[in-house]
Amino acid sequence: MSDKYYILTFGCQMNENDSEHIAGILTEKGYERTDNVREATVAVINTCSIRENADDKFFGNLGDLKGVKRENPNMILCVCGCMMQQQIFVDRIREKFPYVDIIFGTHNIADFGNLLDEFLESRKKIVRIMDSSPVIEGVPLRREYRHRAYVSITYGCDNFCTYCIVPYTRGREKSREADDIISEVKCLAEDGVKEIMLLGQNVNSYGKGLKEPCSFAELLRRVSEVEGLERIRFMTSHPRDFSDDIIDAMASSDKICKSVHLPFQAGSDRILKLMNRHYDRAYYLGLVKKLRERIPGITISTDIIVGFPTETEEDFEDTLDIVRECRFESAFTFIYSPREGTKAASMEGQIDHETCSRRFKKLVAALEEEIAEGVIVYQDSVQEVIVDGRSKSDENTLTGRTRSNKLVNFTGTASMGDTVNVKITKANTYYLYGEQI
Repeated sequence: MSDKYYILTFGCQMNENDSEHIAGILTEKGYERTDNVREATVAVINTCSIRENADDKFFGNLGDLKGVKRENPNMILCVCGCMMQQQIFVDRIREKFPYVDIIFGTHNIADFGNLLDEFLESRKKIVRIMDSSPVIEGVPLRREYRHRAYVSITYGCDNFCTYCIVPYTRGREKSREADDIISEVKCLAEDGVKEIMLLGQNVNSYGKGLKEPCSFAELLRRVSEVEGLERIRFMTSHPRDFSDDIIDAMASSDKICKSVHLPFQAGSDRILKLMNRHYDRAYYLGLVKKLRERIPGITISTDIIVGFPTETEEDFEDTLDIVRECRFESAFTFIYSPREGTKAASMEGQIDHETCSRRFKKLVAALEEEIAEGVIVYQDSVQEVIVDGRSKSDENTLTGRTRSNKLVNFTGTASMGDTVNVKITKANTYYLYGEQI
């Protein structure tokens, strides 16, 4: 019986992509994947530090593993990811969770195989955290899905939004060379990948420090030329850097999905300035209007933070106004969570929990109302769907996504990775239901 590995991932698509690289390294070493941590020879928790809620979930799961480690003392327990780039969390793990064997940061992933070998030889705890690293190509990868894949195009972030810890955990922004990206995309397409997601903390600013200059719009056009691809997505976009050239590239390619994730975070100009977002509400609304005019039918999703320090009722109403005017397809909504080391964490005027919760509920209600009205256009329409597999809640139901990234549950005979047409028979707020035709 071969050794097995287990990976638990918290956070964004960048973390999911990192976990796929960790899985690739372990697969090359002969380990097989398991979804049962009790069967694992190596268990890895990939952490996220963007919200306090993610911290709590991580420490809860880590505490639960104490019993598993007691039953299987030879299991190698590893913790990595954004939280490990912060000394306060590393110290807490060493003090409160001594059964963790390997701790490594976001910049050490390519070296994980060597860290594992080092531990197997010494059986001594390893802590390896780098502040930064160059872009490393050729790190093994084991994809979650055969038909779709993540492709990281930038690492790190230079924006330093006052609420965000990412520039401190993932470092300053670095871009991969365009030729390396295109080579990876071609290999993926040859391996049967139909849909790719180009990833970066701010994909729109792609191109910094390249040997051969290339903008994000140019990269999109080059990726669109790769044979075999059916869909190209990208995230995340910073409104400040969303150029007309990017819009032109989207409008001119049938492969680039006509959907975009465009966080606005807050509707008040005063709060946006405190957040260091480098745009105002008029600019954001103008960009949304331009996108809808140039790319008919485009769907837009967003991120919104409630309860940023000093936010007044008037500021919050400005946020609700943006929601009503933009009519988003979906949104990730958050109550502001202070992150130690960020400027916002030390600002005066922190908002009390009761006020944040009240505003959050009001925001969610407004979003659900707008989204419910928007999904009516899907009713009785025929949508192209790429099948992701069986629904987790119903083995007899297939699931997949439209080009607009809408989740569809449907009946049919298709297999994972198939591209099929689905007649939508019911349009709910958060998913569609239909029948394969």
